[in-house]
Amino acid sequence: MNLVLASSSPRRKEILQKITKNFTVIVSDFEENAVKYQGDIKWYVKELSKGKAKAVSMDLKNKALVIGCDTVVSLQGNILGKPKNEQEAFSMLKSLSGKWHEVYSGVTLIETETDKILSECVCTKVKFSNISDEDIQKYIQTKEPMDKAGAYGIQGFAGVFVEKIEGCYYNVVGLPLNKLNSMMRDIGVNLL
Repeated sequence: MNLVLASSSPRRKEILQKITKNFTVIVSDFEENAVKYQGDIKWYVKELSKGKAKAVSMDLKNKALVIGCDTVVSLQGNILGKPKNEQEAFSMLKSLSGKWHEVYSGVTLIETETDKILSECVCTKVKFSNISDEDIQKYIQTKEPMDKAGAYGIQGFAGVFVEKIEGCYYNVVGLPLNKLNSMMRDIGVNLL
């Protein structure tokens, strides 16, 4: 069966390559603004991941298994998306300093031959140590925060800010491998 990753994220591609080389990447043209956040983060990320997977699966001619994923950072129930500018990145990182926050990923699998859809959510808790304004500014100068939810990438320079983590590390990077593997096994696909 053809495996398709419906994502433009280089991090998701890297994670999936850790367990298989046999997949293609098709960037989804799903308009994320079509899903409105209404207070339920789990529902929200699952709907976003489903939208991405459906947009790609509708255009496929051959049978395939499509993976859609979306990840958000949440601090006290508020979603921190990708920062629009350096000031917003600073504000987000300052708000995360010294606190626990959650990273939620919605993962959706669509089997195009049967139209079977599986959609799950994973939550990982992350605690940042206290970060000085100077260190936040230095981090922003790397440009790393600018394309990441919550303005940080745990796999990059921001790893030094992480004091504790409870849950799946790969979820924080953007694709929860353990959950993806169990979902694929549920529909009869074994990546190992």
